[in-house]
Amino acid sequence: MFRTNEGLADRLLRIVVGLALIAIVFVGPQTPSGWIGLVPLLTGIVGFCPLYRLIGFNTCGVPR
Repeated sequence: MFRTNEGLADRLLRIVVGLALIAIVFVGPQTPSGWIGLVPLLTGIVGFCPLYRLIGFNTCGVPR
């Protein structure tokens, strides 16, 4: 359905940042704004970023 437009390093960084932001909900200041971490987490898992598609950016080295 969607073509991958994120490279491996980009995906790993998004997953780590997403998990760190979600952890803020449970540990630390415990603010609900940490749920914004779902966005980078999901885009990292799926490998597709809608914003990259809009601006024509691609970090995936292999066209799929």
